[in-house]
Amino acid sequence: MRVLLSTYGSRGDVEPLVGLAVRLRELGAEVRMCAPPDEEFARLLAGAGVELVPFGQPVRALVTGAVAPPAGGAPQRAAELVAEHFGTIAAAAEGCDVLVASGLIPAGLRSVAEKHGIRYVYACFHPFELPSAHYLPSLRPGRPSPPEVTGHRELWDLDAERVNALYGEPLNAHRASIGLPPVDNVRDHVFTGRPWLAADPVLGPWQDLTDLNVVQTGAWILPDERPLPDDLVAFLDSGPAPVYVGFGSMPMRTSPDVARVAVEAVRAQGRRVLVGRGWAGLALTDGQADCFAVGEVNQQALFGRVAAVVHHGGAGTTTTAARAGAPQVLVPQIVDQPYWARRVAELGIGAAHDGPTPTVESLAAALRTALAPETRARARAVAGTIRTDGTTVAARLLFDAVRPESSPEGSPVSA
Repeated sequence: MRVLLSTYGSRGDVEPLVGLAVRLRELGAEVRMCAPPDEEFARLLAGAGVELVPFGQPVRALVTGAVAPPAGGAPQRAAELVAEHFGTIAAAAEGCDVLVASGLIPAGLRSVAEKHGIRYVYACFHPFELPSAHYLPSLRPGRPSPPEVTGHRELWDLDAERVNALYGEPLNAHRASIGLPPVDNVRDHVFTGRPWLAADPVLGPWQDLTDLNVVQTGAWILPDERPLPDDLVAFLDSGPAPVYVGFGSMPMRTSPDVARVAVEAVRAQGRRVLVGRGWAGLALTDGQADCFAVGEVNQQALFGRVAAVVHHGGAGTTTTAARAGAPQVLVPQIVDQPYWARRVAELGIGAAHDGPTPTVESLAAALRTALAPETRARARAVAGTIRTDGTTVAARLLFDAVRPESSPEGSPVSA
């Protein structure tokens, strides 16, 4: 079986697909992956032994503002990505049996699968992305929904209109060029009626949230066997477990002094601090011995050695901390992060910070909840329920999907 995986986004969009790629290769499949050309993604894929087909602009440069946005704004960027779908990715799909798409609206990839006559799967990493007819009392922790919004279905419909406005015209122009009919609803076309949800069923349950026929595989986790750096190990061994503070790919522009805020809030709890630099480039605020800064490290190994994890609420970081039994404080910024913050609070394994911009006082209050003995006990209990077989489940479904008796050519797989 030959599989093409494709995503465009930050590390939280790339790493799960690398985890799936590794498992597919272990089971005998040939795998290549289309992803942004960022150096860190190239290293990640090379380390996993997975072929990278780069497309689009580097994501980190776009997120951090290192490069100027296109003159045409979001519509131009959408059109450029669709062109890449029908160009670079269509070429990479030659000879493949199935195409798995994820990340920023992969508007053209189902069309590519149709043209090649291969199976197509859309996978997402959080149930918040799925349409719902149910009322959500809060779109952000502690913040009521706007009065004009009565439920998730209304948000979904508004988002579908936005997606159509961005991607509809370039998508249908490319479809016409290869003899395919136009698409009326780009978002529904991309999702299909049977999307895959690669999220843990305890952390991110979907039941009764959507009328789609969702296949929940469990989170796609890339095993990380890297040792922690010697200087980090020395810091961990030199005193009580520190609190880790890191915001992944979030530039944290609304909180330019977030490192200082975090260090003061953690010190107020009598704890040492471990700062993850991330895409925000966080740095130590002084030279005191109770603080240490790290770059990209093995969080699977690290989080079992910290007192708590303060982070942005990405699906991957939330799952990694939950697996490690580490209490969490989520400071959500965008998209699905408020959802994960709410779930962590509901499960009693941490605290949801109210809003994206912490102060010393607000973060200290959330830390008091996370560092309470009962939260630690609950986090350890929940850790034992987190599934680790998500990539195996997904890989087996893909193998089943390409058997001769499975779904018709070019249609969404029947998992």
